[in-house]
Amino acid sequence: MSRAPTSPSRRRFLGHAAGAALLLGVLPDGAIAAPAGADQDAGADFVPNAFIRIGTDGRVTLVSKQPEIGQGIKTSLPMVLAEELDVDWQSVRVVQGDLNPIYGSQGAGGSTSTPTNYDNFHRLGATARALLVRAAAQTWNVPASACRTENGAVVHGASGRKLGYGALVRTAAALPVPPAAEVIVKDPKSYRLLGTRVGGVDNPAIVAGEPLFGIDTRLPGMLYATYVKCPVLGGRPVEANLDVVKAMAGVKAAFIVEGTENLNGLRPGVAIVADSTWNAFRAGKKLQVAWDEGDGARHTWSGFLAQAHAASGQPAAAVMRSDGDVEAALAGAARTVEANYVYPFISHASMEPQNCTAWFRPADGTLELWAPTQNPGAGQALVSTTFNIPKDKITVHITRSGGGFGRRLSSDFIVEAAAIAQKVKAPVKLTWMREDDLRHDHFRAGGFHFLRGGVDEQGKVVAWHDHFVTFANRVEKKENDGGTASVLQPGSGANLSGDEFPGRWVANCLIEQTPLECRIPMGPWRAPGSNVFAWVFHSFIDELAHAAGRDPIAFRLDLLGDKDLVAGTGERGVPYNVGRMRHVLQAVAEKSGWGQRKFARGQGAGVAFHFSHRGYVAEVAEVTVSREGRLRVDRVVVVADIGAQIVNLSGAENQVQGSVIDGLSTLMYPALDIDKGRIVQSNFHDYPLLRMPDTPTKIEAHFLKTDYPVTGLGEPVFPPLAPAVCNAIFAATGKRVRELPLAKADLSWS
Repeated sequence: MSRAPTSPSRRRFLGHAAGAALLLGVLPDGAIAAPAGADQDAGADFVPNAFIRIGTDGRVTLVSKQPEIGQGIKTSLPMVLAEELDVDWQSVRVVQGDLNPIYGSQGAGGSTSTPTNYDNFHRLGATARALLVRAAAQTWNVPASACRTENGAVVHGASGRKLGYGALVRTAAALPVPPAAEVIVKDPKSYRLLGTRVGGVDNPAIVAGEPLFGIDTRLPGMLYATYVKCPVLGGRPVEANLDVVKAMAGVKAAFIVEGTENLNGLRPGVAIVADSTWNAFRAGKKLQVAWDEGDGARHTWSGFLAQAHAASGQPAAAVMRSDGDVEAALAGAARTVEANYVYPFISHASMEPQNCTAWFRPADGTLELWAPTQNPGAGQALVSTTFNIPKDKITVHITRSGGGFGRRLSSDFIVEAAAIAQKVKAPVKLTWMREDDLRHDHFRAGGFHFLRGGVDEQGKVVAWHDHFVTFANRVEKKENDGGTASVLQPGSGANLSGDEFPGRWVANCLIEQTPLECRIPMGPWRAPGSNVFAWVFHSFIDELAHAAGRDPIAFRLDLLGDKDLVAGTGERGVPYNVGRMRHVLQAVAEKSGWGQRKFARGQGAGVAFHFSHRGYVAEVAEVTVSREGRLRVDRVVVVADIGAQIVNLSGAENQVQGSVIDGLSTLMYPALDIDKGRIVQSNFHDYPLLRMPDTPTKIEAHFLKTDYPVTGLGEPVFPPLAPAVCNAIFAATGKRVRELPLAKADLSWS
């Protein structure tokens, strides 16, 4: 396989898009504007904006600007353009756009790609369609209102005359862009493409094994690198046997990189460059380094656990919410429940290890990068600030990613490749070994929740207290007087909001947080925060429902109450649409047949819901647990409210199924132990993931179509799975799961 830096046709296409007279920019307020001062490309193609090109042969090429990490965005967003253009999807070509300010935001994380682009893409496609209609009307000397579009052509209704888009290219290119107010997007009732099942545009290439991913990158004269970091997170190299390594066959260079203090940036290490990835890895195994392990060497998971229990008995470091009088409410409650919930650090474990290809050209100080990244802009910025290279001299080519889950929002692998490239007079591809990927991840933080709750005689929640002991690292923050202060900042997804459900719903509610310094790099992990908070809180809500002797769904509906909207509180508070959540909870009860089946001992159903990343989702899990404790998830029913339109039904169903399977895998197996500042696990033999025989027997996906803005789907379905399964386990066995992973639990019963 080979891969050129950028194919001439693709480079020409992107260049044309950037220079076209009819180039449309999407302004912050969503308006569409056409900058003046450029000429339509002499190649005679119609380029109405940066995302659409139509050739004289009628061929339509669309740019996908967001990184494709398996979530299907490279298919779904171009579908929006194709729908508004009224073109046959089978005739459309989709290409990946590189990092370019002309495209606007290009990150893929937080399930934001669809909601932040959906409306603008409709307007972009509709504007191009309007220009083509006007071109045909001008050609026929008829009113534009007398024309319509269908299947890549403009049709004159009265006469039946038809002109394909290719025949209208030159005329359309000369027309002025209509004002945004005059552009009419299609009525959803007329959609022919959106809402249907469409396969991924890369599927044929993936099946054929064609080079699409970052790890597939090949350039002429390319060298290969590995980067060895201290086994203790946060350590640095002092000296190494570089002469021995450089003498090995195939090795071209070996050197120490001083790095920075940024745990999520360029960490210190030793680079080895060779003529093949194999030779680089082989040399890495012969490398001997004297490490300064730093303060991180004193950390262990057992030590963190002891610190957490000690902290739980002390006043918390911060109060996130304090309503009413929790102590008095607990004292007066008819029944109270206390429980401690614990979950470990885990890795992202994406199938494609971290990698990046970099080519530094000292003659002009330019740097070219090929990276499977979720956040190309942040990668460019990190490289720029780390090495003082202007951003306009850094080109980032976005490759397809073999999984992301938030890991590739970080850019450490990109800045490492850039550091190595500046020492090597050739393009160089850095590839992490699986062991590097597991042990030097930006991990999902572990956590400890110490919970107390109470219900009254009517079975209503009257008290809620959570003391959350979380993980943090020290950062320097500016103070009002211009100085700086060292503060502990919780890792990504490790900071608990006072609005987290059921905060705002319980009159007597205390939510507190205490950070533990850990010197462990942490980063976003699929549905950050929600992925563990949902398990903790919706499991504990189930405990309170059981204590109250009430049906779990009726208990939750009662807790949600009859308000339609609950306002957010604090600086970053988010409103909670109670009506939407009630509807998905009622729908999942109906779709699952809740309460209509009598389960045998060892079988049971559990329910959970969660509001996450703008999506409202409820799930019911049905399980069978053998007497010996073997778990089988028989059925998962998912009901999601993600707005007014499903863009790609196939992709949406895939996202639901993938979230359920990923959620079950994360519940069942992953856990990282920490000993003397080192991650103990190294590969899939001691960090197992769910295998095919253990996946749910049946997954049902149901979508409620509502009059709300379109929402992403990659993350909202994930959080409710774990509590739904654990609540079903309790229904089947009477055993509560309060520590992850589930593989640690004894589920046997008699």
